[in-house]
Amino acid sequence: MSHFPYHTTETATGEAKELLDTINTGYGFVPNLFGYMAEAPATLKAYLQLNTLLAETSFTGAQLQVALLKVSLLNKCDFCAVAHQAMAKKFSSNEQSVQAVLDDSVIEDTQYKAIITVITSIVNNKGWTPAEDLQAFWDAGFTQKHYLELILVVTIKTLSNYINHQTTPEVNPELLSMIS
Repeated sequence: MSHFPYHTTETATGEAKELLDTINTGYGFVPNLFGYMAEAPATLKAYLQLNTLLAETSFTGAQLQVALLKVSLLNKCDFCAVAHQAMAKKFSSNEQSVQAVLDDSVIEDTQYKAIITVITSIVNNKGWTPAEDLQAFWDAGFTQKHYLELILVVTIKTLSNYINHQTTPEVNPELLSMIS
């Protein structure tokens, strides 16, 4: 595996330093993923902009975190799985749904179940979502707008999950403390 440089607020320069300083101010720490992303400031900036756009979707923060968690698990990204488990807790996501996603068991809440079914279908079928999965999504009260917003969820997680596959960041203690 290649070695990717890790940047901190002390070692980064230029735009990378500015971005990491902003992240540090917002989070109170720099999640390790961002330290690796800082090697390519445009990539880090894209991730941050996509994250901002997620907040503009029709989904609640709680629903988004469960969807982001599922994509991370499907993509086998341990770092992001912990991060979104922590954020799901912070956003008061449906606890049974979070646990079901972690255990790959049945989700009881109809809307969370529809979200996770479609997210799984999008990832596993490379966007070729079968009609029956879409119909269940529509039947749960979602629209084409929601479907397109879930593509955004998959997009941001593909970006970070794939970077993590190569950089293998350690999970920050701050994230771990949020799930315990």
